[in-house]
Amino acid sequence: MKKKLVVLTGAGMSAESGIKTFRDADGLWEGHNVNDVATPEAFIRNPDLVHDFYNQRRRQLLQVTPNAAHEYLVELENDFEVQIITQNVDDLHERAGSSRVLHLHGELLKIRSLSDPQKIKPWYQDLTTEYIDDEGHHYRPHIVWFGEAVPLLHNAAHHCSISDICIVIGTSLQVYPAASLLDFCPETTPIFYIDPHPGETSHFNNRCQIEVFPFTAVQSVPMLRKKMADFK
Repeated sequence: MKKKLVVLTGAGMSAESGIKTFRDADGLWEGHNVNDVATPEAFIRNPDLVHDFYNQRRRQLLQVTPNAAHEYLVELENDFEVQIITQNVDDLHERAGSSRVLHLHGELLKIRSLSDPQKIKPWYQDLTTEYIDDEGHHYRPHIVWFGEAVPLLHNAAHHCSISDICIVIGTSLQVYPAASLLDFCPETTPIFYIDPHPGETSHFNNRCQIEVFPFTAVQSVPMLRKKMADFK
């Protein structure tokens, strides 16, 4: 039986594909205050601005491709049961070929009905407030905004709780509730944390199992290949 490898990925995973990390040094997201484009209140206040913001992100996403780190995670499926849990809303894991991807914060290439949250469909073009489908549904981006519950958090925690190995790539480990997932990993689960600017890890229950590598996602691939060879 293959060992279960859980991979937690954040914005740094896709940075080398050309997608900017969540916040720039000035605290803005693509030039916007997150409170203006990534909260339920923002959407109520100015839906046109929010739609325009995500339309731009969607266009950007369709112009980039997976990088070597995305491709390496696909390669790992040959030897492990790989479950990816990502904070990213892009589809680069899927495009690279990963078969099990859980999106904690939603998906940029999907939209969700305002009146029926279960009605979700793929979307690859611009979305406006004027769009109404044949059943009379208005839509919003299928994104978990600040202040909203994270519906798949319980599923993600379960995967972590039965992990044999955990890899964390491209996240500060400071944004909750996603950062809490490491505390669900068994105490014996080795954790490899890759980020060029790693966050603090001393507060995690299993901090003694965390090995930190200050590299980008792509730079980490040779190192991870050597580490993972020991667990096959």
